Amino acid sequence: MADTTSDDDRERLKSALWFAVGQIVDEESMRRNLNATPQFIGALTELVWTQIENVAVDLESFARHASRATVTTADVLLLARKNPDLQLLMEAFVEERRAQAGAAGRGKARAA
Repeated sequence: MADTTSDDDRERLKSALWFAVGQIVDEESMRRNLNATPQFIGALTELVWTQIENVAVDLESFARHASRATVTTADVLLLARKNPDLQLLMEAFVEERRAQAGAAGRGKARAA
C-alpha cells in the first residue's frame, strides 16, 4: 500500500513538473517565435526530473554527514559550490533574508 501511495505521489509530481516545464517552454517559444515539440518538452522534463533526483540525494547526503535529519540552507549552499555564480546569488539571497528576519525580530521586540 505504501508503495502505491509513493508511486502515486511520484506520478503527480512528475505530471506537475511536465505542466510547469511545458508552460515555460510555451512562453519562451512564443517570445522567441519558435516551435517546441511535445517530445522536446518530454525530454526536457525527464532531464529536469533526473537533476532534481540527483540534487535531492546530494542534499540528503550533506545533512546525514552533518548528523542531521533535516536539510538546511548550509546544505543548499554547499551544493551550489560547483557553480560559483549560482553560489554568489544564493549567498546574497540568504543574507538578504537573514537581514529581513533580523529586522523583523528587532521590530517585534520593540513592540513588546
